Formats: sequence, C-alpha cells, structure tokens
Amino acid sequence: MCLMMPSHSYLSFRIAITAKSGWFTSVFLLVLLALPFCNRAYGDNAKKPIVVTTVAPITNMVRNIGADYVTVTGIVPDGTDSHTFEPVPTDAKLLASADLIIVNGLDLELPTVKLAEKVKGKETAILQLGNRALPREDWRYDFSFPREHGHPNPHLWPNIALAMRYAEIIRDGLIELDPAHKEGYVANAAEYLSKLRKLDKAISDCVRSIPENNRKLVTYHDSFAYFAPRYGMKVVAAIQPSDFSEPRPREVIRIIKQIKNENVPAIFGSEVFPSKVMEQIARETGVKFVDQLSDDELPGAPRNSFIGMMANNMTIMTGALGGNSDCMANVDTSNISPYP
Repeated sequence: MCLMMPSHSYLSFRIAITAKSGWFTSVFLLVLLALPFCNRAYGDNAKKPIVVTTVAPITNMVRNIGADYVTVTGIVPDGTDSHTFEPVPTDAKLLASADLIIVNGLDLELPTVKLAEKVKGKETAILQLGNRALPREDWRYDFSFPREHGHPNPHLWPNIALAMRYAEIIRDGLIELDPAHKEGYVANAAEYLSKLRKLDKAISDCVRSIPENNRKLVTYHDSFAYFAPRYGMKVVAAIQPSDFSEPRPREVIRIIKQIKNENVPAIFGSEVFPSKVMEQIARETGVKFVDQLSDDELPGAPRNSFIGMMANNMTIMTGALGGNSDCMANVDTSNISPYP
C-alpha cells in the first residue's frame, strides 16, 4: 500500500480533521509517516517510458529487452530504404514525446537524428548504438560508402558479435532510464544474448558447410561488410553506388569481370532494393540471382524477429552457395515473452 495525494487535497484534509480532534490529528500523522509514498518515477503504477527507435532490427532488439516495461515505436517503416528515409511531421511529435531515442548511428539516420536534437526533451538521450559498439578506427569504407564522402558503412548488426554489443548497450540504456525495472532488463538481455550466441555459432556452421571457393558475396546493397570478415566470407562486389542509384555501364562491366574471375556461384539482391541491373548481370555471367536477402526488413510470422531475419538470410545464402541450407533449423527465432 502507498499513499499518493495532491498537496492541496492533503492540506484541506488535515485542516478538517484538526478542527475535529487534536488526538486524531496526531494518530493520522503517525500513520502518514509510516506509509510509503508512491514513486512518481517509472514504476509499476506509472506510465511506461516511451522509447523511439529507427530501423526494424534495432526496434526488435529493444522490444525483446524492454518487453512490456517500455512502449517502443520504430519510425522507419518496413520495406523503406533507411539511407534515404526522411522523417515526417508526425515523427517530430513522436520524437518530442520520447524518454529515450535509440538509433543505429554511423550516419545512417542523419535526418532523423538532426530532427530529434531539435525537438526532444532536455533530459532525453539519443543512444547511437554503432558509435558506441565499434571504435572509429574500425569503421569500414567501401564502394558504396567511400571514405571521401565521410560516411562509414553503418550495417554493423549482421555481424552478430556487434549485435550482441548492441543488446548490451540497449540494456544499459534502459536501466539508466528506468532503474526500477533493472532486474527485468538484465534478465531479458541475458536471455536474448544467449539466443544471439547460438545464432552466431549457427552462422559459422552454415558458412563452414559452403565449399571454401564459394564463400563469396556479391550483393546489390553493401550490407555485409562487417558480416563477411567475422564468418570467413569475402565481399567480391556491391552493385549499388554511394548515391544509392543504379551503377553506370562502366561499373557494370567491371563487376561482370569480377564475378567471372572469382567464379562466384550466385549474386544476391533485396526486395527493398529491386534492380534490373542485377538481373542483367546474372544473365551475362550465367550465375544464379537471388533477390531475397534482407538487412533491415523482418520476415513475417513465425520468424518475425531480427534473429529470424538473419536465419532466413543464412538459409537462402547457404543454399545458393552450395552449402547445407538446413543449417538454421535449430535456431530459436522467437521473441522473448511478453513481447509488446
């Protein structure tokens, strides 16, 4: 039991009983001192903290660790190119109401971060996961993200070791925001990290099942720059230029030569980035074209999770490159319960 009463009501009530009886006032004050007052910070009877996120993988991680202790809203719609996403006025209102804003960072969501800095509350932190998970000297630059443009490749999360760092940073951020539920966040994060460790091992097993000469990636969007070195794969080429347009004919010719020289068995596209150029490259090289990989769009139920997205990716990738496509059969892709 706890007591919560506005100060003017308490004062009126005290004056009323004082007029009736002095001894009753004394008893009342003793009882009042014995009762704990309700905590107006985040707690069992308070409004849940509002956490605003961006891309779907990060939103899913926060929902797994935050569970029903927080209200989580992702502002980048599924199937939307996160690099070119521009927030709308309703997003400004949502960001202004946030108690915590969690983004990937590494310049992925610059328009959203700039807007958040203008409209957020003074006490609201912006947690940039990638900037905290990876030292600046380890940021990667490549064809799609050239160093001279100053924006690194931001796709850290397909590397599950870095996804685990994301989970730890999210846990700590939620605890700082809402210490009343520290035990819950710690327990949820521990369960989620256990799932990620099993996913990490399963991905390694998948890659080992692929013939060594086939462990090569040609993708439309350069989403696997941090994934490849962890799991012993080589990124031969990424098709999409840094301005997120289609490549020029000269670049297409160069990529075709690379694919032939490297004897790449398959090339990979994405439903988020449909490209006729990929189909052309596949025809001219005679390799298989698979357009179902995803870096930030979650699959439907029952695999509607970040872990499910990566499990789907590995099933598709491994099968297309000549490995064991059943390598993800035992991975738990479910979300932690209760999942909001």
